[in-house]
Amino acid sequence: MKVAFLTPEYPHNRVQHSAGIGTSIKNLVKALVNEGVTVSIFVYGQEEDVVFLEDTVKIHLIKSQKYKVLGWFWHRKHIQNYLNKCILEDGIDLVEAPDWTGITAFMNLKAPLVIRFHGSDTYFCHLEKRSQKIKNFWFEKLAFNKAEAFIAPTHFAGELSKKLFSIKNKKIETIHHGLDLKQFVNVNPSNYERGLILYMGTIIRKKGVLELPDIFKMVREQYPNAQLVLIGNDSYDIQTKSRSTWELVQEKCLKEDLKNISYLGKIPYQEIQEYIKKAHICVFPTFAETLGMVTIEAMALQKPVVNSNIGWSQELIVDGESGYLVDSKNHEVFADKIVTLLKNEDLCKTIGKAARTRIETFFDIEKTVEQNIVFYKSIINKF
Repeated sequence: MKVAFLTPEYPHNRVQHSAGIGTSIKNLVKALVNEGVTVSIFVYGQEEDVVFLEDTVKIHLIKSQKYKVLGWFWHRKHIQNYLNKCILEDGIDLVEAPDWTGITAFMNLKAPLVIRFHGSDTYFCHLEKRSQKIKNFWFEKLAFNKAEAFIAPTHFAGELSKKLFSIKNKKIETIHHGLDLKQFVNVNPSNYERGLILYMGTIIRKKGVLELPDIFKMVREQYPNAQLVLIGNDSYDIQTKSRSTWELVQEKCLKEDLKNISYLGKIPYQEIQEYIKKAHICVFPTFAETLGMVTIEAMALQKPVVNSNIGWSQELIVDGESGYLVDSKNHEVFADKIVTLLKNEDLCKTIGKAARTRIETFFDIEKTVEQNIVFYKSIINKF
């Protein structure tokens, strides 16, 4: 079987950008290759046209093109033509693409197309209760019409996307993103910095970072030595038009709390594990996810997590057993859960252990890769 992934991001030093989508794809790619599947990666929106091998995976960087008119249409047609050429030359059996802004709208591919719900613009706008550009919904709807089937990382994401796009008579399979658990081992989970609270993710409103100043203030009222560390790219704020959400976070913090807050910006992915291991607790007050890779990574490393309680997260965490689920707008309860963990090391150990067990049960890439392969084969055989 030969599978291709079309994506705007992928973790590689020659690729311009990578975040959660890229990480989840690379995890799956490695597992597929181990199972004998031939994989090609097509990364669009790049600065150069180039093809190279990473181990046995062929990576195509597709350079951004400029057009005087109808760029949104000709951009997609350029990618379509390149993909179809490779599909025929390399015998590619299936193409997987993300849902974001409907990159596969207007494409007629010579292999079946599967769309994975990493999070469409429509999906995120719905969760954030904000208006959406009509063209973005139109592109995503057209892309969905072209797909043979869909994969959702959580049942919640699948059902909501099905409702928003009125998907009928097409299969939506729930397959969780997986982790290579051999790469996520914490040999000494009792060794961490007491009072260190870690947030990982883009510094953006939809991730709930603007809730952290009030939450952290309440934490320090009960645990004065608490430290908050934030890791991730700073981002434009769509509501205030501010160029920096981190600046908005600082404005909301008390001066005395800021002394106990560190923002590290974006750091290399391979270094993030060390920060997770050092953390006492990891917090994710996010409002908009399809699954939340950083949450399951923290759980895999036996960290107690306080997470928002919206739909998808209920498929990750059993509240009170493998972490805590809290309404991120309820700052007092969110802070109380953090303080409860900070003051009870035995509870941290118990929840951290249960978190690891849950990840081993539901998010082990060696299990989820088989689900992906079975699903791919079902689509290829039907095409």
